[in-house]
Amino acid sequence: MSTSLSVILKRFAIIFIVVAILFGVLELFAYDVIKIQWVSFMGIQPSHRQMRDPLPVPAQSIPIEGPAFIPNIGAPDNPVPADQTSVARGAELFHINCAICHGDDGKGNGPIAAFIVNKPADLTGFLVQSLSDRAIFTTISNGVPGKMPALNENLLVRERWDIVNYIRSLQK
Repeated sequence: MSTSLSVILKRFAIIFIVVAILFGVLELFAYDVIKIQWVSFMGIQPSHRQMRDPLPVPAQSIPIEGPAFIPNIGAPDNPVPADQTSVARGAELFHINCAICHGDDGKGNGPIAAFIVNKPADLTGFLVQSLSDRAIFTTISNGVPGKMPALNENLLVRERWDIVNYIRSLQK
């Protein structure tokens, strides 16, 4: 009888060791100690790949709000009158999008200006104020390579003209 008890104990010990090893391997996968790249059908379908690399804008397409300017002709004259509403709207948009670099007063002393290699322009100075409205609009739209990001995707055409009107009011 003791022989059969020792055989049963050995079998339980073997079963316990096998279960413990399987549990340990399962825990390695559960806590990402061992990582396996599982095939995901979401990752291999064509629509997922297109979202990674969006298609370029079709040639000769016009945005819903109309063209901001025509290539090789330049921006049009400022179609937005510099009234109090436009300047107030431009001030609000300026403080959201531009003040972090150019500062609240437009002097190029924003909170992150000290950390930028190419210092932001002083928008109240003669150099910027002597530019035409269309030149300021084009700079806001296309940015300055290596210095300022393009804001044409962040701001509507009307909003960019409002910022131009606000920049003009900084001189006064």
